[in-house]
Amino acid sequence: MGRGTRRRAGSPLWARLCLVAGAVLLLASAGTLAGGDLLLAHYGDQVTHPGGLGSAAAGHDISGPLNLLLVGIDERDGNALMGARADSIIIAHVPASHDVVYLTSIPRDTRVVIPADRRTQYRGGTDKINAAFEFGYQHGGGRDEGLTLLAETVGNLAGGLKFNGAAIVNFDGFKDIVDALGGVRMCVDERTTSIHTGWSIKTGQEGEPYNFNADGIPTTLKPGMRAQVYEPGCSDMAAWQALDYVRQRDKLANNDGDYGRQRHQQQFIKAMLSKATSAGVLTNPQKVDHMLNSIGKAVSFYNNDIPLADWILTLHGITPEHMVTLKANGGHFNSQVFDGQAYEILDADTKALLSAVGQDRVAEFVAAHPQLVSDAGGQA
Repeated sequence: MGRGTRRRAGSPLWARLCLVAGAVLLLASAGTLAGGDLLLAHYGDQVTHPGGLGSAAAGHDISGPLNLLLVGIDERDGNALMGARADSIIIAHVPASHDVVYLTSIPRDTRVVIPADRRTQYRGGTDKINAAFEFGYQHGGGRDEGLTLLAETVGNLAGGLKFNGAAIVNFDGFKDIVDALGGVRMCVDERTTSIHTGWSIKTGQEGEPYNFNADGIPTTLKPGMRAQVYEPGCSDMAAWQALDYVRQRDKLANNDGDYGRQRHQQQFIKAMLSKATSAGVLTNPQKVDHMLNSIGKAVSFYNNDIPLADWILTLHGITPEHMVTLKANGGHFNSQVFDGQAYEILDADTKALLSAVGQDRVAEFVAAHPQLVSDAGGQA
């Protein structure tokens, strides 16, 4: 079976994955390998960027509770004229104890008020939250201004939440990282059909198996094509398989769409971080060097002018066992239609969760709402 490398233009990018790459950098640079200071100096400059948070930036003290905005963008293959939207938006909350991280996804179709941005001539208005990045990105704003406007929008949605840092993720860089890992072990929880990867029944040539309408929605299977299908069960996946699997949302057996994709990406995070921090990887200098060289392609970390060494010291105790993934809207659609356009509306529990993030009371909230914890093991 061939390697699935072809993608539609504007393929999804996953902000959740930046935590994985960051963990690899933090572990390696903190001294897991000899010469940690050299690793930090060499690779840190490839990852860190100033700015990007605007009025949503917190202060420069990271000794207390921390909030990070993790963003995956659809950047139209680097063509600035085509704009960019945030495909994945995640709030990562680390309590003052610095021993656990809570990941909460904000549905990309959430209806929000986006503030005006004079620098990019955006007047402000009500739209889907993933559009905030595009309105900041346009007219020369680029990634920095796109992230700034999105951070301000998410912060307002969460009651004035401030962020200590943020990260933008690029898909192709993560493929290189997973290749360096030698793949990951994933447990598929529902039959998943790929709309991106398939093969000709007659020739075996790889290609897109489905036809698409003008909105990018898959319609019918192309004649003579078979789609890649992921059946329930656990297996070792190559990089192209794992990344193809976690991109899917249109042909999921449970019809859970973007919520299913969020869950699968959460599973992938734990599987990838577990592999990345295993002895077989961290004791192999060639694998570590390959991964770290890929991180700069995959992650842009906006450190809020806080030295990377301080982030390393603060977050070094977080492991795959200390990651808790939470479901917005309980993992179910909560849609309403306004002027013919469907939006996701955050339910009362999700709004209460965002309030708990701002108050550093997520542990108590989760204890009282265990149904919002995702099953994101991803391994067996």
